[in-house]
Amino acid sequence: MDNIFNKNFWIKEWEKDKNSDTYNVHKGFSSPEYWDKAAFTYNRDKKEVRNRKIGKTIELFKRCNLVFKGMEVLEIGCGTGMLAIELAKHGARVTALDFSRRMLEKFKQDITPDLEKNITVLEEDWYKIDIQKKGWEKRFDLVIAFMSPGVASPEAFFKMMGCSKKGCAIRGWAAKKNHPIIADLWEKIMETPLEDKPQSILYKINLLFSLGFFPEITFDTVEWGQKTTKEEEFARQMAFFKKLGKKTNAGLENIIRQYLEGISKNNRILRTHKGLTATAVWKVDEKYP
Repeated sequence: MDNIFNKNFWIKEWEKDKNSDTYNVHKGFSSPEYWDKAAFTYNRDKKEVRNRKIGKTIELFKRCNLVFKGMEVLEIGCGTGMLAIELAKHGARVTALDFSRRMLEKFKQDITPDLEKNITVLEEDWYKIDIQKKGWEKRFDLVIAFMSPGVASPEAFFKMMGCSKKGCAIRGWAAKKNHPIIADLWEKIMETPLEDKPQSILYKINLLFSLGFFPEITFDTVEWGQKTTKEEEFARQMAFFKKLGKKTNAGLENIIRQYLEGISKNNRILRTHKGLTATAVWKVDEKYP
């Protein structure tokens, strides 16, 4: 039982993930190229937008006294900026960063003139940022990383907490995510069934317990569909699988095109997303011995 309250135990457990399919899936998702190719599919579907739970998230922040006018917020992996924009509407000054230029282009299109002064958008990779040089240590009232590959290691997670003087919030998959296209292609390209159990947020939560932080945790089932053309889907899957395995680009192209041809209808492909997410919010200034 002592291990459960030992920081090093959970760091080591988290590090073991590097030997799993889950870690390799993360590698596929961890490039700007992948998210540049995926950006066009975001914010198209009303159900997808509802699944972001923006209103519920703001209420959760309010319960934790982490929403107030003039607050400084850092969002790591902001994507298309829906949460950043909502926080700015509540009077926050938001610094939002992402390494995907196309995601940020969609974000900037939605910033209305009245919010421009409250939002700073940065095209940067969280792993490469030196928070000391940036002057970000203990600078922000709230630091957020939702569904972000930027905090997929203990070092990046601790760096995130190092930027906060009041609170932090994370969101990630709490149970196996359903991604049938990747699973099918994985078996063809990697020549083995995909065993992806993306519960790294559970390592983060247990690590917080071991450090004396007790976050407020909520769970949400999410499900939505995305329609893409064959060429759009091909570009995304090529960006994903180029990071993995030993297939040549020509080999990958042949496998992916053949597979997509078999599942498309009228040049269209329906991607379904389903899973369970966990959101954890905690005060960095409320640590228990």
